[in-house]
Amino acid sequence: MIRVSVQAAPIDSGTALSYAERTGAGGVASFTGLVRSDDGVTALELEHYPGATEAALTRLAEEAAQRWSLLAVVIVHRVGRMVPGDRVVFVAAAAAHRAPALEACAFLIDRLKTEAPFWKRERRGDESRWVAARASDDAAAAKWRAAPD
Repeated sequence: MIRVSVQAAPIDSGTALSYAERTGAGGVASFTGLVRSDDGVTALELEHYPGATEAALTRLAEEAAQRWSLLAVVIVHRVGRMVPGDRVVFVAAAAAHRAPALEACAFLIDRLKTEAPFWKRERRGDESRWVAARASDDAAAAKWRAAPD
């Protein structure tokens, strides 16, 4: 079971998590990404390309589900304007055992950061800037492109 959502509404992580928990899995791993306030960030704005973004997230979910024999994958990503402390992304993976759930969760967030078509703008007071891709995100995603052990 795969559930992917790109939405302007706040993320209800409890509802998203319960979807993964209802699968009869032995382990569910999740990650919640929040808007940080470091460096004086007062808001984060995310834009996306409707249709293409959902398709990219669905492909990642399908890849994870196949690679780890998952019972469920949940990806919820916000778009629009958010402030520090708001949930930006929620990812969950449900599997028969904890190890595949944990690995799949890490895979999903690492690959999502580099492969999902989102554009981020940080606001600091009256100033704003587009956020460039980070080399550390590319390196984290690259480790998953190698053949599985």
